[in-house]
Amino acid sequence: MESPVAPPVPRPAGPRSDLPITTAIPAKRQRRYGVAALCTVLAIAGALGAAAAVTSVGERTKVLAIAQDVPAGQPLTAADIVIAEVSADGALTPMPAADRASVVGKRPAVDLRKGGLLLASQLNPGTGLGDDKAQVGVQVKRGQAPAGALVPGDKVLAVTVPAQGEQSSGKEAEAPPVSVKATVISVSRPDASGAIVINLAVAASDGPLLATRASAGRIALVREARSTS
Repeated sequence: MESPVAPPVPRPAGPRSDLPITTAIPAKRQRRYGVAALCTVLAIAGALGAAAAVTSVGERTKVLAIAQDVPAGQPLTAADIVIAEVSADGALTPMPAADRASVVGKRPAVDLRKGGLLLASQLNPGTGLGDDKAQVGVQVKRGQAPAGALVPGDKVLAVTVPAQGEQSSGKEAEAPPVSVKATVISVSRPDASGAIVINLAVAASDGPLLATRASAGRIALVREARSTS
């Protein structure tokens, strides 16, 4: 005889009890969202920086530039100057294009090179060369002029020195040296031996004498005291 089978136990009525429902985002997904947000912020910042750089480059100004080489002391002509556009830069102080007419006829204190920007400091306020003056180029060796002390406009004495091997005696040795008053027009760069060429404005009557002494290398320059007034 078989044993009686127990009837099944009915399940209680009501909703099913499954795993609890949660709205929290997993930690890995949160990290991915954070990285994506950071990348977006960096991309926006980079775009803003690039836009600022483009805007800065776009700010250009018209200035004066050198069209061809101009030696120191030579008057500037309209053909020597061109107008160029450069990016605004506080470190550069070129002359504005509006000053073009006012610089024509002025003499540069230094050699100007083609392609360079024209600065106000490169121009002489005055050369001392008038209609009644002669201009003489004097080459002096190292030690025959104050090193680095002469600038355009300086008053100098061009002193005649004895020729090499020449010795003065008696009254000639006691007599003051022959000198010519002059004004510096321009000063060249020293060459390999240290010699420089200085353009001087002198009285018309002194021009031939100074040129003769200079051609023989018998000139030394003494800078006179600059006025303090």
